[in-house]
Amino acid sequence: MSDPNVDMREGALDGAQALLARAAAADVAAHRALGAAIDDFLVPDDGRLDERTRAALAQLLRALIDTIEGEVRGHAVRLLRTQSEAEQADALANGASVAGLLRDSGLLRDRELMGELIARVRLDLLASGMQVQAQDDPERPSLLSRLALHPDRLLAHNAAAVLVAESRRRGIPDAGPLAQTDLPAELHHKLVWRVAAALRASVMEPTAALDRALADAAQRSLAAHDEGERVEAAALRLAVALDAQPDELPELMTESLGDRRVALFVALLAHALHIDFDAARAMTFDASSGRLWIALRALDFDRAAVARLGVALSEADPRRNVEAFADLLDSIMAIAPAQAQEALAPLRLPHHYRAAVFTLGSVAR
Repeated sequence: MSDPNVDMREGALDGAQALLARAAAADVAAHRALGAAIDDFLVPDDGRLDERTRAALAQLLRALIDTIEGEVRGHAVRLLRTQSEAEQADALANGASVAGLLRDSGLLRDRELMGELIARVRLDLLASGMQVQAQDDPERPSLLSRLALHPDRLLAHNAAAVLVAESRRRGIPDAGPLAQTDLPAELHHKLVWRVAAALRASVMEPTAALDRALADAAQRSLAAHDEGERVEAAALRLAVALDAQPDELPELMTESLGDRRVALFVALLAHALHIDFDAARAMTFDASSGRLWIALRALDFDRAAVARLGVALSEADPRRNVEAFADLLDSIMAIAPAQAQEALAPLRLPHHYRAAVFTLGSVAR
């Protein structure tokens, strides 16, 4: 018969070790929390996300991970069951969400992914804050609706594609998957493979069969993705098809904002300036540098056109101020189109080249 005193001592020692382990883990967690709090405190106000953007970004990221996770997990489980790998299939099917694991892995520090998501959220918030402009003729259809009925089939097709893409993008469900991620192909691929790896890590004893099933499920998700269906791509194709002339552009861009079609506004701006969509989107959101006003002068917009667009954007974006814009208008109009074009010349260079130049310059300093 065992000595009860010995059992009690062994139990106490085991409990003590567990308590010490929890205390050590708490110390590490407290250290990390303090570091995060310091980092947050030191972020300058102009670099801090406002609460509305932060909440929308968290919701979008959650929806993207849930969508890809559901696709990859569901198909991998089906593959495992067809291969009589019931134990692995059950372990994968009943695993917890991988969102936390992805967050801990550094996913949120991926500059390209988070930059795209922040820009996408700001585009959507800007559109939702835009005041719908009253038409002179209340019975007149919106710009996109008119273009979708245009006799030119290329224009009509591309306008309809923008309407479909925006309808699909609009509104993120509180629960459940998105219709599609609407990510650029490179970022969609990156997120799919990370989700697949996180699903593997969620299984206690992964096998070669699980690896194969997850890899096949991930490749299936990649094959189904078409970045050409994104709102941004569809809007840019429409802008190219329109190929607005200088005398047409101010009215088209004004009406785009009046219809709350901010993606089309950005696409028209990008095409007119011969820059990529991302660069035009960035200057549209930039409330502090005034690059957008320089871009409008590069396109030789007159005072009335600049004023209309400036007021519309200032009313939609809480970071902008209508009175401050009005005070700046004289200075904006004093910029000659040739000066503005020269100032924007670097934006006409390829994005990856600009990024490499910036990185090298930062390292050199």
